[in-house]
Amino acid sequence: MNDSVLLSVGLPIALAIIMFGLGLSLTPGDFRRVVRTPRAVFVALTLQILVLPAIAFVLVLVADVDPLIAVGVMLLAASPGGTTANLFSHLFRGDVALNVTLTAVNSVLAAVSIPLITNAAIGYFDAGDTLGLQFGKVVQVIAIVLVPVGIGMLVRQRSATFAARADRPVRIFSIVVLVMVSVGAILGERENLADYLREIGVVVTLFCCASLCLGYLGARVFRLGEKQAIATSMEVGIHNTTIALTIALSVLDNTTVAIPAAVYSIVMYVLATAFGFLITRSRATRPAEPHDVTT
Repeated sequence: MNDSVLLSVGLPIALAIIMFGLGLSLTPGDFRRVVRTPRAVFVALTLQILVLPAIAFVLVLVADVDPLIAVGVMLLAASPGGTTANLFSHLFRGDVALNVTLTAVNSVLAAVSIPLITNAAIGYFDAGDTLGLQFGKVVQVIAIVLVPVGIGMLVRQRSATFAARADRPVRIFSIVVLVMVSVGAILGERENLADYLREIGVVVTLFCCASLCLGYLGARVFRLGEKQAIATSMEVGIHNTTIALTIALSVLDNTTVAIPAAVYSIVMYVLATAFGFLITRSRATRPAEPHDVTT
């Protein structure tokens, strides 16, 4: 499976199309919005870039998982929020504009944070004999994450009509690719799947629950409004697992490293839905807020 053309060529191309679709949904104003909502962006990005990798590191140490699985969990923790977070935020009445801004900024920062965190994990868990994220591969990560986004933004600037028409097909394509790659990664390790699920099932579930809860509670602690708290929880809890899967399968060329992201891609939708309904019911029992804080 690792040597197939589908993974070495097809998957990076598929991710490039997905990131191009993300670019089609962005404008320079989405980045400028950081200035208008600095506190919300600071809280979400701090959780995403610093706190989540620390939690993932503690979980894999406590669980004493296989080194390659540990690297996979850290790669998952380093991956940015996914565009699906926007949909979940919309469904549960979060601040979707904040989600768009966070996804935009996070995707840019991920081009740096993913190689740094992944290389640190490879070194710490002594997986260097099996894996390697050398400079050339770092450039590859940056290229497949940032270049398509930039091209998509340029296309949108020139033709907003085309960008609007392409949005739905690209979203459908993204879901299909994620399902196919997740199933493929799991089937590729089917002989060890039962052991891996026992090893990381609890770790991945706890990580997802921690991500969603910390996203919401962190926002509330910093006195952000309910809508911003929901947006932050979804952004922090719903990762762009397609990026993690592509790096694991195509850049690192290792199916085992992809297992945590493949499992998480299933778990996160179930838990995010349950969390959203829980927050919605909880909010219904509280008095309405006069306004949401966006700074």
